[in-house]
Amino acid sequence: MSADPMSVTPIPAYSTMEPTGNTSEPDALNPVVLGFMCGLEVHQQLATDKLHSRMPSELYDFKLEDIPKDWNRSNRKLRASEGEGGKIDVAARFEQMRNRAFEYVQTPNSGLIELDEAPPRKHDASAVEASLMVAAMMDAKPIPNLQAMRKTVVDGSNTSGFQRTTLIATRGRIDTDSGEVGIDLISLEEDSARKLGTIASDYGETVFYTLDRLGVPLVEVATAPDVKSPEHAKQTAIALGRLLRDTRQVRRGLGSIRQDLNVSIACGDRVEIKGCQDLDWIPGIIRLEMARQLHFYRLANELRKEASLPPLPPDRADDSIPSENRVALAASSRISLVVHDLTEVFGDCESAMVRNSLDQGATVHGVGLAGFSGKIGIKAEDANGAQLPRLGRELASAAKLAGVAGIFHSDELPDYGISTEEVDSVRSRLSLNESDAFALCVAPAWQAELALESVVNRVRLAFHRIPREVRNVVIRKGQPDDGTTTAMRPLPGEARMYPETDIPLLEITSEHWDAIRGNLPPTTAERMARLQGHDLSSNQIEALLNGELDDLLFEGMEGELNLPGKAWASALLEYGTRNVGALAVAIHLREIGAMTREGIETLVEAAETEDIQSLMRWMSEEAISRGFTPADSGAVEAAVDAAIDESTDLVRDRGMGAVGPLMGIVMQKLGGSADGKTVSEVLREKIREITETE
Repeated sequence: MSADPMSVTPIPAYSTMEPTGNTSEPDALNPVVLGFMCGLEVHQQLATDKLHSRMPSELYDFKLEDIPKDWNRSNRKLRASEGEGGKIDVAARFEQMRNRAFEYVQTPNSGLIELDEAPPRKHDASAVEASLMVAAMMDAKPIPNLQAMRKTVVDGSNTSGFQRTTLIATRGRIDTDSGEVGIDLISLEEDSARKLGTIASDYGETVFYTLDRLGVPLVEVATAPDVKSPEHAKQTAIALGRLLRDTRQVRRGLGSIRQDLNVSIACGDRVEIKGCQDLDWIPGIIRLEMARQLHFYRLANELRKEASLPPLPPDRADDSIPSENRVALAASSRISLVVHDLTEVFGDCESAMVRNSLDQGATVHGVGLAGFSGKIGIKAEDANGAQLPRLGRELASAAKLAGVAGIFHSDELPDYGISTEEVDSVRSRLSLNESDAFALCVAPAWQAELALESVVNRVRLAFHRIPREVRNVVIRKGQPDDGTTTAMRPLPGEARMYPETDIPLLEITSEHWDAIRGNLPPTTAERMARLQGHDLSSNQIEALLNGELDDLLFEGMEGELNLPGKAWASALLEYGTRNVGALAVAIHLREIGAMTREGIETLVEAAETEDIQSLMRWMSEEAISRGFTPADSGAVEAAVDAAIDESTDLVRDRGMGAVGPLMGIVMQKLGGSADGKTVSEVLREKIREITETE
């Protein structure tokens, strides 16, 4: 193909300082050499009521088909609105083009505010306190007056078309094993609605959301781009998660914390990666993104060289706006958006997918991609078994945003039931030569056209650096598939933010801030040190900290009952905290010999009061009436002697190994009225006497 006729300036020589590295070996890529930059955004749910409605932050574990029939549903279609600067955000504009409808399931903890049919209430005080605590623990600088903002979101996850978010503090820091990481900002925002599923039709998609999570407070922590390596990113995520848990004000469990990665290398650009739930996957996900950016930088320069266009500099900081505008104009000229109806070509197609789709009223549309033969790529794997970056995956991602299952492209055909004759016929219909490629989409006409428009736009972008966008980790069966990502939407810009006029400013006085700073919770290290010296095993200490039970432990040890540490720790770990006051009384009674171990669970479950003295009287009486009082030492010894006499051969053959089998026999003889620990001690002593005399 001839040179671009618009070229009027000399073509600069290609840089001799090209980025190095083999994209098929992502683990070997050097972050320093490639100009690696990375920051994290962590979103943590707070254990308070909803941020602006006072509804409880309760989640209902229902699938779409299991939703109770008496729960109300509301239907909406959303459109993008202008931001404070008078512009429509690029991400919002794209979502509006998708022509989707949304149906919202109103859960018992969602009302008129969640439905955007009533104005929001002031910030939840507990949520504000928790977010300020996080800011103080990160040595951040608070914002004197908290202004709620609206952040445009038109993917349907907010009934209003925006998310409320409030900047809390800036300029903090956190320590990691590899050094200090700056904290750019800490915000308090509403969580989004939970997606239940999607149903497609000939006219568009209907997306179903449940409103139980909508409005749950999130504290968002965004770091500076101080992360030095993929491994350092994992360290930072761990440190942030640990600090947030140290507040004891956050929700626990799957989905309560979400980590996003902002990743770039010098020859690429910033990409936000969502869905990094498993922290062990973070280094691998980042390295695959580094490889992807390197691959598409090289592809862009290959395309530019073939088209006699100015090359991309190895560092995006050296980009020339006039040069990039010229390349964009040339790419639009070379890759025209002309969508063709090719349904007739596939009337006798052997592909079951194509045939079934056509039977249901779908069409086959296609576009020519001039000069892209061999550049879209076919599936191949890197040294770790992850899919290598290729343009075909990016084109499929772009098409899927229009709601289609995917596309076919010429680099992978003939295959999938599409014959050589059909490929040749498509090439003829599109007037393609050997250097040209094509893409096909099987879908209703409107959807195929939208999908192929997205494909053409993405092909044009292949002449530039990778687009700044939000991507999602590819998940399969609840886990990352191989660490690769797929495009979600363009990276949002500043136009998405504007003030929330329904919520008044909230002043944070210096006295309020000083009170927060003067009452910070202990760190994990301080809590661990506090647990030392109480006859607790390392496993118990770790379990107590992971379960956030250490404060309850000390309340029991230092409170009215003065419980022994090891026994109380074991009880908390075994029985939990459902009725912790009754459990504490039960352990006290067991320790003073007034109740057997066997009575603990039964009586704790049956307890109906929280007053300690009332519980002491009630449990003591119930232990006696239900037979949960220990047998006296004489009765225990008699039962042990009888059991040993009946099992003399067992004791001689197995020695201390006979303790386990004999425990059940002794307890049966005592009718459950003995403490297991006491029985075990007596048994061991008796067996030891027998084995030592023989």
